[in-house]
Amino acid sequence: MQPDSLAPVVGVQLDRYQASDYTPGAPLWQQLAWYFIGTALVESRLIPFSGFKVWVLRRFGARIGHHVRIKPGVRIKFPWRLLVGNHVWIGENAWLDNLAPITLADQVCLSQGVYLCTGNHDWSDPTFALKTGPIHVETGAWIAAKAIVGPGVTIGAGAVLTMGSVTGRSLAPMMIYAGNPAQPIKTRSIEPTPLT
Repeated sequence: MQPDSLAPVVGVQLDRYQASDYTPGAPLWQQLAWYFIGTALVESRLIPFSGFKVWVLRRFGARIGHHVRIKPGVRIKFPWRLLVGNHVWIGENAWLDNLAPITLADQVCLSQGVYLCTGNHDWSDPTFALKTGPIHVETGAWIAAKAIVGPGVTIGAGAVLTMGSVTGRSLAPMMIYAGNPAQPIKTRSIEPTPLT
């Protein structure tokens, strides 16, 4: 059977794909400078200093607060579509695939290997049209190692998405979610810090 003989049955026409009205949101020179210079500096395992990585990201349009930790291997698609609050941790090999804006509020933790995906395709469209949606991670939320968050999702304040879990829908504040697709398993409780 020839591969072309399946095309009329399936109906998918990837050869007709177009990004429609989508734009990367920055001039070509900025995209190229980020790709060839900025990306290498931020992802580098030879530069362990978070402050330097934050400085580079700000030069490329990211809005980043104070005391942000960025570990080695962090990938960011477009820094000009990134807003990060104060006291945020971004773990090793996290990938912020921000075709649409990603917002990380104060005190957010993204653990190792987290994938935040703001772009998807319309599987009902034969040309596989691009669909994007912003991701918002609210104050005090934790996305644990290897977890995946899809386009258009809001992670509520204090919510936890456990290790390896996947969500394509928004998560309620102060709830712990696990699985694929992620389901609520219990309410998160945080013990008050003892006075010294």
